[in-house]
Parts: sequence; structure tokens; C-alpha cells
Amino acid sequence: MGIEIGDDLPDLELAGADGPIRLRDYIGKPLVLYFYPKDDTAGCTREAQDFSALCADFATDGAAVLGVSKDTVAKHARFAAKYGLTVPLASDERGVIEAFGAWVPKVLYGREYMGIDRSTWLFDSTGKLVRAWRKVKVPGHAEQVLKAVRELA
Repeated sequence: MGIEIGDDLPDLELAGADGPIRLRDYIGKPLVLYFYPKDDTAGCTREAQDFSALCADFATDGAAVLGVSKDTVAKHARFAAKYGLTVPLASDERGVIEAFGAWVPKVLYGREYMGIDRSTWLFDSTGKLVRAWRKVKVPGHAEQVLKAVRELA
């Protein structure tokens, strides 16, 4: 369940540092939307640093990048300040992660719980989903996504 290749960018809203972020406002340029479990954890920090390091490259190629978790906007601000992140971060207060099918059952040390599937979604400039990466492994991922953005041109 969730968003599939060829689907349109849904008309959903996230909370950002400067107010609400409407996903459909990104139509007109490629959008990289990545979901991550939690601010200030090893894998999530590395992923945000990697996307931040390539932010200018994504912008040069006309693409926007947006990281999303269920952490609050205030926690995102502390996270970004602590690590000098430049990638914009948004807080999901309205079920966007669930709508994408990225809120999934997980198991840690035999305990089952619901959590975020580290995943990335690439929408083209018309708002169509053209690529999706599920169960992302962080090393090299941001570079792989940038390559896919460049292949859109």
C-alpha cells in the first residue's frame, strides 16, 4: 500500500521551520523526499549530512530535497544546528509517512513496533513518482539519488 511508480505527488502537508509545507507546491521541479526514523541517531545523521553535502548539486540540477521524520520542528532545528545541516527537514504531523506506506512493522531485539522505513521517493517536475528506494542503506545513497535526478534531464 502507499504511493507507487507513476502516481502523482499527493496533496499532503508537512510542518516546516517556516510554516506548513505543501508537497504539491514542488510541482515544476524534481522533488527528492526522504523519510528517516529519528533525528540525531547515527544512520539518520549520516544520511542528513550526505544530502546536505550534495544540496548545492541537487539545486544546480533543479531539484528540491526534503527530509521527513516524525520528530518535531524544534527537534529538527536543534539537529540541523548541531551538525550544520543544510538539507531542509520537515515534521510529519498529519500522516504523510503512512500515506506513502513507509510506516511499517519493525522488530528490534525481539520486540515488535511500528516505525519509519528509511526510504526515498523521487518525483519528476510534473509530480509523477519515477523512482522509489525502500529499506535504504545510507552509505552512497545520496549520490545514487543525485545520479537518478541527473538522469531525468
